[in-house]
Amino acid sequence: MKTIGVFTSGGDSPGMNACLRAVVRTALNEGVSVCGIRYGYEGMIDGDFVNMDARSVANIIQRGGTILKTARSSRFMTQEGMQQAKLQLEKHNIDGVIAIGGDGTFRGAEAFSKICTIPFVGCPGTIDNDLVGTDFTIGYDTALNTVIDAVDKIRDTAESHNRVFIVEVMGRDAGLIALYSGIGSGAEGILIPETKNDLSVLLKRLGEHQRVKNSKIIIVAEGDEAGGAFKVEKAVKETYPHLDVRVSILGHIQRGGSPTCMERVNASRMGYSAVQALQSGERSVMVGIVNRHMLLTPFTSAVKYHAELDSDLLNMIDVLAR
Repeated sequence: MKTIGVFTSGGDSPGMNACLRAVVRTALNEGVSVCGIRYGYEGMIDGDFVNMDARSVANIIQRGGTILKTARSSRFMTQEGMQQAKLQLEKHNIDGVIAIGGDGTFRGAEAFSKICTIPFVGCPGTIDNDLVGTDFTIGYDTALNTVIDAVDKIRDTAESHNRVFIVEVMGRDAGLIALYSGIGSGAEGILIPETKNDLSVLLKRLGEHQRVKNSKIIIVAEGDEAGGAFKVEKAVKETYPHLDVRVSILGHIQRGGSPTCMERVNASRMGYSAVQALQSGERSVMVGIVNRHMLLTPFTSAVKYHAELDSDLLNMIDVLAR
């Protein structure tokens, strides 16, 4: 393998730059040239390629976002777009590709493998931590710490005014950010997509808590069946009109910021291992870390299934929130 391509795709996440840095420097150490592909699959179609060396990734390990930029590509979902991307990879003599992204990125790579023989290896870059085959995805730990920091500040105001704050966090299909940040911040209620009818349980619990707690924090994943923070606010006000309720939607601050130390280490390990996997002839697999060991998971398995939530954690919420 003489030249590998690398790109970041989908939503950005803290640690992508650390992973990119590891990919570039590991490949160069193996005598392999690296070609960065800007703007994900869009750049692959348009031929937005740039040669990378060790200096290209200097002083980026601490930076959030991605220096290669990222985008979602509707054109890549078409046969015409894939054919154009294939021609660009061949034109630039790419022997293998490392894709840093999430579920959509790997689905695209798996579909692409039907018409293109160039091997792809993935590194899981998403704050949602919703891929099977790794304990932590790139960006998840930093996003959790960002949420915790924000909720701690909101708690100060909640305590000062005896308010109920409903905090919406990211998680359209998976509620792991809400679950773990809720436990870590001592939230009185957590609503996530994986559990059903949790709003009615929450409303009952709020009634019980009124006698012992003046302020309350409720963490809501954006994809919960209740419909988001504002709909939860409406239900709470209708049930307990005397409560002073406020909504805070954290939004895209969860995607940004300097990655944590654990993030940087995990992302570096994944980037390093992804190059080794390509060199060993692997294809259509995602690099992950399970029980502190590196593991390769086929794209089809990584993107098809979502990790099940620990029932003990769900039970623990009820106990600790009292």
